[in-house]
Amino acid sequence: MLPKTTRAAILTQLNQPLVLADIELPETLDAGQVLVEVLYSGVCGSQIGEIDGAKGEDKFLPHLLGHEGVAVVLAAGPGVRHVKPGDTVVMHWRKGQGIESATPKYRWNGRTVNAGWVTTFNQYAVVSENRLTPIPADSDLETAPLFGCAVTTGFGVVQNNARLKIGESVVIYGAGGVGLNIVQAAAMVSAFPIIAVDLHADKLDLARSLGATHTVDASSEDVRASIESILAGQGLDCFVDNTGLPEIIEYGYRLTKAQGRVVLVGVPRKGRNVTLHSLPLHFGKGFSGSHGGEAVPETDIPRYMNLHRQGRLKLRELVTDRFRLEDINVAIDRMRDGLVRGRCLIDLGARLV
Repeated sequence: MLPKTTRAAILTQLNQPLVLADIELPETLDAGQVLVEVLYSGVCGSQIGEIDGAKGEDKFLPHLLGHEGVAVVLAAGPGVRHVKPGDTVVMHWRKGQGIESATPKYRWNGRTVNAGWVTTFNQYAVVSENRLTPIPADSDLETAPLFGCAVTTGFGVVQNNARLKIGESVVIYGAGGVGLNIVQAAAMVSAFPIIAVDLHADKLDLARSLGATHTVDASSEDVRASIESILAGQGLDCFVDNTGLPEIIEYGYRLTKAQGRVVLVGVPRKGRNVTLHSLPLHFGKGFSGSHGGEAVPETDIPRYMNLHRQGRLKLRELVTDRFRLEDINVAIDRMRDGLVRGRCLIDLGARLV
């Protein structure tokens, strides 16, 4: 028998803790919709941005959150061809194969609870087919959620946005879950030097273990002097910003060489604009935003999972903090305060483990 309700963490007001409640699932599945049981979810900085209203007014409150997870398919709606009941799937926010369905509507105390095409902070979820990619049933379920965003974004930034070449220099400003995967990917393509910058020494320790050749502790060092010393007058090929802070983005733009490039992963808060002298853009300097590393889930996830299976991609080391769904606000607070060394994992029951 399929479930009719689900435990969920609901965003009801900006800048407030999520509300834990039992909500009603939609009674039927629309075309392209898939009902899944979520086993594990990651927590991304994007969710903190949503909670904190980084993009301004939120017209969809109350709504569900979460965009990287691993689940088991329970039922499929009309037209679904790429997944079937019993499949183990990665849940991701980038569009993949299949139908893009209508977004589901849940019910809670007589109110509608909105949701996007994928949510993972709920034990059961109705997800659009094109936000699910099947993976082998024997996959490591605790690391599988990272393929929904952290890995695909991080590796996509290096492969598709920065297009790092062997021996090119890179600064990765912000060593969170995505930043650490950018470090890993940069090491795989033999970039040099790979300079990771963060405010937290434990994150920089992890960055070194994943391939950073140099680290800069922004809480205690003069960042500019340290980076310039490492570069030794050679100029920087690529600057990747994960912070979304205009002053850091502007610094990265000035730091890169005449035909270097700046890649933005972090998104500035609404109203916080970046000021640039645009002339260098006419002579070869690159300045671009990344949209999830431009990842293609159905091809990239299997490739990266194979690297993990072969021991080439370190993910167990990245999962540093584990919480139950009931403690999700604790997880979010710890992330916001910089106390999570790598990636947070939310255990929603994981009945198959």
